[in-house]
Amino acid sequence: MSFTKAPFLLLGVSLLFSTPSFAKEAGADEIGPAKAPSRPKNIVIMIGDGMGPSYTSAYRYYKDNPDTEEVEQTVFDRLLVGMASTYPASVSGYVTDSAAAATALATGVKSYNGAISVDTQKQPLPTILEKAKSLGLSTGVAVTSQINHATPAAFLAHNESRKNYDALALSYLDTNADVFLGGGQKYFSPELLEQFKAKGYQHITRFEDLASITQPKVLGLFAQVQLPWVIDEKEAKKLSTLTQKALSLLSQNDQGFVLLVEGSLIDWAGHNNDIAAVMGEMSEFSNAIEVVEQFVRENPDTLMVITADHNTGGLSIGANGQYSWNPEILRNMSVSSDTLALAAINGEQWQADLARGLGVELSAEELTGLDAARMQGQETLAIAIRHLIDKRTNTGWTTDGHTGTDVQVFAAGPASELFNGHQDNTDIANKVFSLLPKPKKPKN
Repeated sequence: MSFTKAPFLLLGVSLLFSTPSFAKEAGADEIGPAKAPSRPKNIVIMIGDGMGPSYTSAYRYYKDNPDTEEVEQTVFDRLLVGMASTYPASVSGYVTDSAAAATALATGVKSYNGAISVDTQKQPLPTILEKAKSLGLSTGVAVTSQINHATPAAFLAHNESRKNYDALALSYLDTNADVFLGGGQKYFSPELLEQFKAKGYQHITRFEDLASITQPKVLGLFAQVQLPWVIDEKEAKKLSTLTQKALSLLSQNDQGFVLLVEGSLIDWAGHNNDIAAVMGEMSEFSNAIEVVEQFVRENPDTLMVITADHNTGGLSIGANGQYSWNPEILRNMSVSSDTLALAAINGEQWQADLARGLGVELSAEELTGLDAARMQGQETLAIAIRHLIDKRTNTGWTTDGHTGTDVQVFAAGPASELFNGHQDNTDIANKVFSLLPKPKKPKN
């Protein structure tokens, strides 16, 4: 399918004048031709951490087939329904961090940067996963960072600081969540793991052992901290595999489930101003979205809502006054800049190896600059490689932190129309809260 502008303009006008009120949508009899229920039984919330609008645009051009005239659509183009503002509580200004943004998405309340589902007075706020669990639904998280990082933590726990990793890991014992999948082995001591096992959790650390897990509950920790960069393991499809397993386990509950999936390392690559790693992470997040999209097709009582918590890096597609962006080198790279730098530090034929890893012929000027960086160590060389890639692709960055740019919202399934148009990140949470089942009234 090709990407054209006109249908999206018409769609936007149509939505602007036809979107019913959110209360009316939540109670509608039918949504779309599939006659899906008005309220979802299952809800999948997907967050591309740091995935500002320029990330999805860059991904479209990265995936484009250069042998065709058309620019092909991606899953992001297909599912786009709206935008969201991301600013935190006023005490933290206009630019959010991941903790405050995740708190807003998990609780519907804005808080200060660094807060894990506590308000500005550091009092706990009920989260979507907590509410779902109290109503008898199954809950889980599947992420590519450590499972006690800011975003999953805000959906599961409460703490005055996102930096209290050990305390957050300990607090997960009380969540009774059914599925924890991601990284973070270093934060779970043998003693803590025994406590999880005593509560009925299966603990695994090898990715291949996922296949043996057929029932919840599971604590899968597959790396000391983060999972490997996708660009270093292009065929591994780890996030999409974790997502598929989480869906399989959680859907065993006839009452339904709420699942959080995060492409965590999109943000980490953005902080590094690493466009090659960003495209790798975007590719696998896209794969995970398509896994959920297929689940929604097969289970039309499932809603998926996708967004970003904020924009990272101030990525620009084109820079330096040049009207161009050239992703060819990104398609040719075989491994990450970090892996290339490590190999170059240790290798005798590092120049040839580096050129082969980048899939390009390096100029004498480029090799001179890389040689100088190599003398200063692996990290400096990795940064120099990323700068070379930026120059070759004409990629720009404004910061190694976050920006206040609005982010996109994508949705499919019953009540997905609630998320059309512009909204605040707290609105997303409050709409999801409104779609959870109502508490059953006690019988007299």
